[in-house]
Amino acid sequence: MSRTALLVLADGRFPAGGHAHSGGMEAAVASGAVHDTASLEAFCRGRLHTTGLTAAGLAAAAATGHDPLILDDAADARTPSPALRRVARRLGRQLLRAARATWPCAALVHHRPEGLHQPVALGVVARAAGLSPLDAAHAAAFDSVGGPATAAVRLLSLDPFGATAVLGRLAGECDTVADTAVEAAERVASAGVAVLPAMSAPLLDITGEQHAARTVRLFAS
Repeated sequence: MSRTALLVLADGRFPAGGHAHSGGMEAAVASGAVHDTASLEAFCRGRLHTTGLTAAGLAAAAATGHDPLILDDAADARTPSPALRRVARRLGRQLLRAARATWPCAALVHHRPEGLHQPVALGVVARAAGLSPLDAAHAAAFDSVGGPATAAVRLLSLDPFGATAVLGRLAGECDTVADTAVEAAERVASAGVAVLPAMSAPLLDITGEQHAARTVRLFAS
């Protein structure tokens, strides 16, 4: 497997559309919940251990080779917010589009017309790029905090060194989340998708709906 492929996939410059989404950060900043580096770290840690863990499990299962359509249904069940479901599918479509140009293969072509949820698409792409389920889980875990941290710098004019330090402090927890996700993915074949993490973040669901209804916003989500 190529570790360079993981770097390409996790690079913020990979044209998968993530730059247009804040992962709930814009709403958190608007409410005052995130206003400095300490509150950014608290937000990212909470997101990592809820939606990040759930996404990492789905990505690892898809990278293992489990049916992406079944996993996509599982992702739907784990995403109660209609607005966030639409966002996840939009990001999934864009990710697959970028991946088809980068690692062209049949596995990246035939899926639902509306698109796969982004974590499932991430796992499918990781497998096509020759990456392991653990690589996919790491990419999903890091994405769950990297996007919001970058958005916070833009929204609050935070010191980018401070925001990057937050990601550094969360590195060990990202590893733990990835390991937990892979352990669950390894049990899918025998126990079904119900064993995958289904951690919820109700406030992110609520603010996701509120954000989608706003007429003026910097990020799409």
